[in-house]
Amino acid sequence: MIIHRAGSRPSSRPNPEYFTGTVRMDPLISAPAPARLNGLAVTFEPGARTNWHTHPLGQTLIVTVSAGRAQKEGEEIVQLAPGDVVWFAPGEKHWHGAAPDCAMTHIALQEALEGTTADWLEPVTDAQYGS
Repeated sequence: MIIHRAGSRPSSRPNPEYFTGTVRMDPLISAPAPARLNGLAVTFEPGARTNWHTHPLGQTLIVTVSAGRAQKEGEEIVQLAPGDVVWFAPGEKHWHGAAPDCAMTHIALQEALEGTTADWLEPVTDAQYGS
């Protein structure tokens, strides 16, 4: 059993090459091998968002605070609210982040394949975010 006490691990900022706006990440779990689970609480300030990206083994988002947005390539933007759970299939190109006028926090759960949890792509343009 491993217990990580609340506040025992520092928050961090993600690589700015993969995000637009201000984002904070708080570690939840990095399960030891042979498990592959990685979990973070991610807080996006208003208008902040990820780049387009994929996950080799998929990703689950659990919205915990305020309003957000997500989009799968080729589909309309979806509005997200606390309690919403989103599953992105392996290899599904998508982005997610806060609404334009309020911050949003979600729990992000993904598994690593050969040490990789995400493949980062191009930024989401302001036009794509606002559509």
